[in-house]
Amino acid sequence: MCGTDPITKQNYEHRRAWVKRTMMALTQLYCINICAYAIMSNHYHLVLHINRDKALNLSSHEVVERWQRGHKLPNIVTRWLEGQLTSKAEREECLAIIESWRERLWSLSWFMKELNFEIACQANKEDQCKGHFWESRFKSQALLDEQAL
Repeated sequence: MCGTDPITKQNYEHRRAWVKRTMMALTQLYCINICAYAIMSNHYHLVLHINRDKALNLSSHEVVERWQRGHKLPNIVTRWLEGQLTSKAEREECLAIIESWRERLWSLSWFMKELNFEIACQANKEDQCKGHFWESRFKSQALLDEQAL
């Protein structure tokens, strides 16, 4: 991922900046804070704080505002923002979508999916290849107290 490839001697140190930039951008979207991180040559480590209460206390408009920072909004949500929904069924459908986004805003799986996807796309484009970039799915361990750190 980073460092110098021992076979080709190609230097990939610039990828550390990709990882850091993407991590920081995702913290502006998600209700997840980075407490510490380390970017190694072939993987990275994160210590994250998942702020579920913050996500649950956001207004529906705040959820949409966050979600659209990194995603295209469906037409029904755009129409809701513009006050153009005309039926109860449309409003209910729209609010269900927004609630699914609210759940994602504090989801470690969604955060990691988007981080790893972005890095994989950039690296595969640079390497002019397709397919899996990461060896496996991310692994997580809950840190329940100060001693765990």
